Amino acid sequence: MYLKHLSLANYRNYVRLEQELPERTILVQGDNAQGKTNLLEAIYYLATTRSPIVGSDRHLVNWGVAGEPLPFARVVGDVARTGESERIEITLVREGQAEGRLVRRLRVNGVEKRAVDLLGRLNVVLFLPQDIDLVCGAPALRRRYLDVTLCQVDRLYTRHLQRYNRVLLQRNSLLRRLRERHDDPAQLSYWDEQLARWGALVAARRRQAVKRLETAAATIQPELTGGTEQLALRYEAAIPLPEAADAPAGPGPDDAPPALVDAALAALRRARPRDLGAGVTTVGPHRDELRFLVGGVDIGLLGSRGQQRTVALALKLAEVRFMEGETGESPVLLLDDVMSELDRARGQYLLRTVDAARQVIITASDLAMYPHEFLERAVLWRVKQGVILYDTAS
Repeated sequence: MYLKHLSLANYRNYVRLEQELPERTILVQGDNAQGKTNLLEAIYYLATTRSPIVGSDRHLVNWGVAGEPLPFARVVGDVARTGESERIEITLVREGQAEGRLVRRLRVNGVEKRAVDLLGRLNVVLFLPQDIDLVCGAPALRRRYLDVTLCQVDRLYTRHLQRYNRVLLQRNSLLRRLRERHDDPAQLSYWDEQLARWGALVAARRRQAVKRLETAAATIQPELTGGTEQLALRYEAAIPLPEAADAPAGPGPDDAPPALVDAALAALRRARPRDLGAGVTTVGPHRDELRFLVGGVDIGLLGSRGQQRTVALALKLAEVRFMEGETGESPVLLLDDVMSELDRARGQYLLRTVDAARQVIITASDLAMYPHEFLERAVLWRVKQGVILYDTAS
């Protein structure tokens, strides 16, 4: 798949952009704070309905339109996939004065949709300089990474994750009431069963995805390190996952492996005294962890910055292969100023990988980092203050 056309209105520093995108490598050059990263963020937002940089959609609306009667921002993309094409549109409209409510409207081919209905229509893999935090940062970042990746390729997983999160919210609310009022803890039984069911499906799918990511990363890491390092991924579930979790589930898509449901229920019962004391659920997929091991060493805890950056890159390149295997379509690869973060050998490997992709968008401040033959193959855009000044094809 690839993105054929991108339209931006009042998005970050892009007041107006109408841009055709070729089915090849695009190199976006510009000084800092001119809109290079904003361009990648807009495409990622179109694919996932979430910004990878800020937590609130308010920051996506161009500040220059704040005083207008109806300030808005819009992102529109025409996506081509095998045998079909679609138009995806996300509009942000601020209602009321000053810091009024921000309303988000989503459409596919002009038809109103929910956010969940947009996922999977455009698949992207984004690599940012701060992605080193995926390796050495908080566990929540790695859980979010797995969820975003899986939600792009598996709508069933998206549904299971949504239901798990809703049940988790209800169980935590009940735990707080029980702690305050000293009511009968037996009220937790129904929510335990629901949490075990949906949590089993979420954890099993995550573990399956990690195994497939590991298979790809195991071949990429040695190539990035000259054969000196082997990478292993380990998914650590807060609820122990019996091997039966990988066995086929029941007849329906929402039927989890019984052995995993039983293990989850047992873990919830053991944790009940602790949960009642804390007023929150302390076991489940929302507490799971993903670790990266090189030579048996946890790189997130003991690796150098260079090792951590290499592992993050290997993970992202493995994600490309994972998505291709899951969907049969190549995702759009978005790379934000990555050459400045890599040594020559890793940079050259990355560029060779990029050449095999269907569509890649790379941002750069300095073109001197790129070999002449690569520049000849790429389409060059220059961006200044939210305007693409010109582009040239080789």
